[in-house]
Amino acid sequence: MIRKLAIAATLSVAAATAAQAQDCTAVTVEDAFDLDAAQINVLYECLKEKMATGYAREGDEIGSDYRNWTPTASRPGVAGTHGNRLLNTFANDIAAEQYLKFEEEGVEMPIGSVLAKESITVSIKKQAARPGPLFIMTKVGLDAAPDTGGWLYSGLQPNGKVMKVKQSFCSDCHVGWEAQDYLAYPLEEVRLTR
Repeated sequence: MIRKLAIAATLSVAAATAAQAQDCTAVTVEDAFDLDAAQINVLYECLKEKMATGYAREGDEIGSDYRNWTPTASRPGVAGTHGNRLLNTFANDIAAEQYLKFEEEGVEMPIGSVLAKESITVSIKKQAARPGPLFIMTKVGLDAAPDTGGWLYSGLQPNGKVMKVKQSFCSDCHVGWEAQDYLAYPLEEVRLTR
């Protein structure tokens, strides 16, 4: 009996995953942390073009180009940061080599490094997924941004409009990774390396 229930549950998840491929707003879980890799992949495949098109809509240079950068993960992951959203980070050419080392101490990203972090918001209330903001970190150096460890934080809304970002709000969290030059990395199970 238990085995039949387990098989039925597996078939139910497979059916729900297939349904998500048709309608990316249909999520059968109430918490992003309950999504498995297959469900995350289905959601990402369904939403990735909508995200890229939306972020580029207003002509922002980063929002228009970040998908040509180096991906840092095999798929989005839920790390608990950025509002428990599914996150997927891309690194520009200046950032990629150093970032993809995923070092935990003594990290010094070169000035001009830019990281763009796609996000997918999972609504518990609506049990749906939709594009979230594109979070952006730009290394400008301590002379330009002494209060934020040399980083400028910005973002784009899913419709491409620039977000109002309070620098201290972002840096107050990122200071927890000071030894990593204020960088939080993708979850280990999804990290890509060079």
